[in-house]
Amino acid sequence: MRLVLLSVLLVLARLAPAQVAAIDSSRYPRPRQLTAQQDQDLMLKQLGIRRLRPGPSGDATAPNHANYDEALANPCPALPGALTTKAGRPVKTAAQWWQQRRPEIVEDFEREVYGRIPQHVPSVAWRVKVTDREFIGRTPAVVKQLVGHVDNTAYPLLRVDINMLLVVPANVKGPVPVLMMLGSGYPTFPAPAQPSPAEMEQLNAAFKDLLGKSNPAAKAIFDRYPAYAPLTRLPGPNFFAPPTDPSPTEQLLAAGWGYVILDTNSIQADNGAGLTKGIIGLVNKGQPRRPDDWGALRAWSWGAARALDYLETDPLVDAKKVGIEGVSRYGKAALVTLAFEPRFAVGLIGSSGKGGATLHRRVFGEAVESLTGGEYYWMAGNYLKYGAAEANTGPKTGCDLPVDSHELLALCAPRPTFVSYGIPEKGDANWLDQRGSYRATVAAGAVFKLLGAKDLGVSNDYQTEPMPPMLTSKLEGQLAWRQHDGGHTDAPNYPYFIPWASRWLGYPRTPTP
Repeated sequence: MRLVLLSVLLVLARLAPAQVAAIDSSRYPRPRQLTAQQDQDLMLKQLGIRRLRPGPSGDATAPNHANYDEALANPCPALPGALTTKAGRPVKTAAQWWQQRRPEIVEDFEREVYGRIPQHVPSVAWRVKVTDREFIGRTPAVVKQLVGHVDNTAYPLLRVDINMLLVVPANVKGPVPVLMMLGSGYPTFPAPAQPSPAEMEQLNAAFKDLLGKSNPAAKAIFDRYPAYAPLTRLPGPNFFAPPTDPSPTEQLLAAGWGYVILDTNSIQADNGAGLTKGIIGLVNKGQPRRPDDWGALRAWSWGAARALDYLETDPLVDAKKVGIEGVSRYGKAALVTLAFEPRFAVGLIGSSGKGGATLHRRVFGEAVESLTGGEYYWMAGNYLKYGAAEANTGPKTGCDLPVDSHELLALCAPRPTFVSYGIPEKGDANWLDQRGSYRATVAAGAVFKLLGAKDLGVSNDYQTEPMPPMLTSKLEGQLAWRQHDGGHTDAPNYPYFIPWASRWLGYPRTPTP
């Protein structure tokens, strides 16, 4: 089947005229082709860093294995005061938070941790490539495949096209809430509609005729097997099959939600060598970053915001009820997105670890040195300072950061924010430091309460509040926590997240008449 489709593409390629606009590349600086190590070395030179501390190993038998001793995990247990201004004054009103303290925290995160989105990022023009009507599980749905072209007229040597798939249920009254799910890879149609048997017969006849005319050997094969049909239908939905556990996307559709699959790699590559390409490279005209430039996490969050721009124009979507979701590195990006883009209404933050919900200054599992090492490209260049062993400004650690993850969670307030983890026994490793995320969530609760929202329902004493046992649901407030009994996924928490989010967003599923 794959060879047959390849033959079709080759035939069509011969028939299609070549239409490639010439670019006078001499008018533009050539994009730098750097390895990740070369790119990181350039940043270290800008920062005056001579040597970084190596990150810990995830192998418990290695000499430099990560720390998992809670007695050694808190070298600087006191966190920066989320409700204390840089001048040392307490924040007691919502107005003080919005006008003074929140901008201070945003500035520190942008300068030192995630980087700044440039002021003049090119615009994105969205185009619906294909619209399909499908059955996904047992739910009829409208599926749109979209591409967002980033204007590259200022630097045509690089091209960025953002890939997105929008799926909305067709059996409920719209517009509907949508959960944007971050991940890598080209999003494909979940259950594409297919031609009828009679239409398949026509396609096979046309295909055999087309290929036979251009390839005598293929015609001889078709003549030898006249009943053979090279193009066949995929298995359709079986509505009589016994029910199975629905996937998270099937659960969303059944609850009247839509969802988006957003390909982060089409925004910015998940590696250091890609920093002179993608949206970061396009804005920098193919040149390396400056220390406070955005890293990949912030670039992905920018792409999510541009996807939301499109959703605001689609009548099938309630753009005031769009959430953001991700797991692992995409959990980090989802939290960064929710924190910096106020139009997102709710977040599901899955197993995000360091750089996400886990405290930076904790030394447990994944460390700051892990992020300044192999994953440096996720962060602003300035973040490398906090993994420095030798530098012009002296050595620094996570304890020197002016902000921490409890304040990133606080930037989401008062919008509903669900922090999700699994258990190490099933693959959500201790490396992620679930306890460090719980401490941050507890500490962030003070800001939620100041803004009139509910937190976890515990004290905000992050140093003494014990992490609740697995399967304990802390879902009474807009700030929520639940550790499920699965692995490195947030799927087991969807049966809890969906009704929780629907309640806080005021969304009642209404079937179509």
